[in-house]
Amino acid sequence: MTNLKNLSIEELQGFIKKLGYKEYRAEQILNWIYVKGAEDFDKMTNLSKKMQIELNKQFVLPTLPLVGKIESNDGSIKYLWELHDGGRIESVYIPEKSRKTVCISTQVGCGMGCSFCATGKLGLDRNLEEWEITEQVLSVQKDIGKRITNIVLMGMGEPLANTEKAIKAIYRMNELMQIGARKITLSTAGIVPEIYKISRIPIQFRLAISLNATTDELRSELMPINKKYPINELLQAGSYYAKKKHIRVTLEYIIFKGLNDRKQDAMRLANLSLKLPSKINLIPYNPVDNLDYKRPEDKVVERFKSFLYPVAPAVTIRWSKGRRVGAACGQLRGEN
Repeated sequence: MTNLKNLSIEELQGFIKKLGYKEYRAEQILNWIYVKGAEDFDKMTNLSKKMQIELNKQFVLPTLPLVGKIESNDGSIKYLWELHDGGRIESVYIPEKSRKTVCISTQVGCGMGCSFCATGKLGLDRNLEEWEITEQVLSVQKDIGKRITNIVLMGMGEPLANTEKAIKAIYRMNELMQIGARKITLSTAGIVPEIYKISRIPIQFRLAISLNATTDELRSELMPINKKYPINELLQAGSYYAKKKHIRVTLEYIIFKGLNDRKQDAMRLANLSLKLPSKINLIPYNPVDNLDYKRPEDKVVERFKSFLYPVAPAVTIRWSKGRRVGAACGQLRGEN
């Protein structure tokens, strides 16, 4: 049987036409799935009983079984899903005043090997399919009973090591789930050729670059990908993306105690930010068991932010939610 959730609207229209029905039925079916949250054809009440029976014979509508769920005292929720092959991935719901954000995974594990990240310690198992990426949003939305407003591809895995499926999922979330492109953010460790590739895609989703250091020496220690694509090359690609999309790129900078939290680090970061239309997102390190990195004191983070002015005025601090339940940035490991 065919997995309907992996079909494009054009592919589904072709199937529907072969069954002897009008092509517009495909749009009705997709609306039931991605807007109304239907999980089986019998609930699609504007389809005839005969059509429902035929669809049940031709297609499956898979879901992600929930095997674990932990809610933090700040309202964030970490979800653990099991895949058909036994692999496990995590998603995080992050409630804010005006936004309901979900952070989703694009791979089972991750092959980037970043030294500070729990997911990176797992190694890479496999890429997620398009429907497995999108289904995380649908499943979280169903659980909380509220419409998701923002999506970040920033969970387990490197989205640009699974570019084709990640971009297809973004299109599906934008076109079928009706989530604005600029409310979708893809975060990358910095696979430069893939940044140029996605720059030429018309949809204007946001790009976040996980920078975390201002020298190639330190960044290569933290993020091995830097040995292949050093900082200047990465920022050139980010600049190209920003100009093609007419949108600012976010430079994510995790602050580690005693490692990259000095005034000279801030000065270099401010100057690097001038190389492209950008804003800076400061993230205090979220501790991971068995790793030696330390979280800086809050006052150190605030002081670091103050050093960036006036050279880099567009700076925010992301006080990560879900830290106490292992749901914050860098803490996902595919287990509760």
